[in-house]
Amino acid sequence: MRALALFSGGLDSMLAIKLITLQGLEVTALYMDNGFGATSEHFKILRHRAASVGADFEVIDMQERYLQDVLFNPKFGYGKWFNPCIDCHGYMFKTALNLLNKFSANFVISGEVLGQRPMSQRREAMNSVARLSGDEENLILRPLCAKLLNPTKPEIMGWVDREKLLDISGRGRSIQKELVKKFNIKEYASPAGGCLLTLENFANKIKDMQDYNEKIEVNDIAILRYGRHLRLEDGAKMVVGRDEKENAILKSLNNIKFKNIDITPNIGAYSLISKNASQKDKYLASKIAITYAKTDPNLFYDVFIENEKFNISPFENKNLISRYFIK
Repeated sequence: MRALALFSGGLDSMLAIKLITLQGLEVTALYMDNGFGATSEHFKILRHRAASVGADFEVIDMQERYLQDVLFNPKFGYGKWFNPCIDCHGYMFKTALNLLNKFSANFVISGEVLGQRPMSQRREAMNSVARLSGDEENLILRPLCAKLLNPTKPEIMGWVDREKLLDISGRGRSIQKELVKKFNIKEYASPAGGCLLTLENFANKIKDMQDYNEKIEVNDIAILRYGRHLRLEDGAKMVVGRDEKENAILKSLNNIKFKNIDITPNIGAYSLISKNASQKDKYLASKIAITYAKTDPNLFYDVFIENEKFNISPFENKNLISRYFIK
C-alpha cells in the first residue's frame, strides 16, 4: 500500500508522512513545482527531509499548466496578494490524484491542519478543494486533523488506522512541537511558508506585467525572483542584480524578452532591459546601470545594449531612481 503526499518540506507535511509510514505504508513525497516556491537548488534539502520521515521524493513540474489553468483565473479568488490558495490546493490534489496509477499508489495525503490557514484550511475551503480536485472516490486524507473530518476511503477500507491519526486544529503549534521531539525530527522549514505569491513585492511585479499587457510565461518566473525591478518612462522593464549571486543567476537565465546591458569596464551590477525598449528608455537604463556600478558621478562610461553604445555619466544620487522601482 502506498500514499502520495503533497510535500512542502515544512513540519506539518513531514509529520503527516511520519504518521502514515509508522503504520507500515510506503509514501512518495511529491513537491509540486509551480515556479513560485522552492528553487532547484533546494530540492536536495527537500529530498533529505522526506527521507528523514521515511518517504521517497519526486519533483512534479507543473509550472506551465499552473500559469494556464490556475494563476490568472482562480474560481475562488486570491488571498491578500496574488495567492489563489484554494484553487492552488485543489489543482495540486488533482495532479496528485492523476498520478496515483503512475506511482502505483492508493491515496493522497497532506499536512493540512483544520483552521490553521484562514483562506485554504477552513472546513468549507477544504470541501471546495476536494471538489476542485475531482476526488470522487474520497481518497484525500489529512492525517493531522483526520479525526475532526469525515472518514475517508483509506480509513473506511482499513488501509489506515483512523485511531492512530490526529485531531489537531487551529493556529497553535504546541502539538506539532511535541511530535518533533517524539519522532526526533531534526530539521524542517519554518511555518512562515515559502510561496512567493503571498509576498506583496512579488505580487506587485506580476500585477505590473499585467498592467503592461505582458504575457507571463514559465521563463519569466525566474526573472521575477531576482534583482531590483524597474518600470521606465516609456514602459520598458529593467532588472538590476543586487549582489554577485543574483548577477550570476540573471546572466544564466537567457530570457529572450530582455537584452543585456554591458558596462565597459565590467564594474558593477548585471542589468537587463526589455528587448523592445525605446531609445529614451535605453538611455535611462544605461544611466541607472552605471549608477549601480562602481563608478564616479563626475566621469563618463561606455554602456552597450547589443550594438548600441551610450557614453553616459551616473546619477549623482540613487534616490533619483526610486520612482521607477516596482514596489
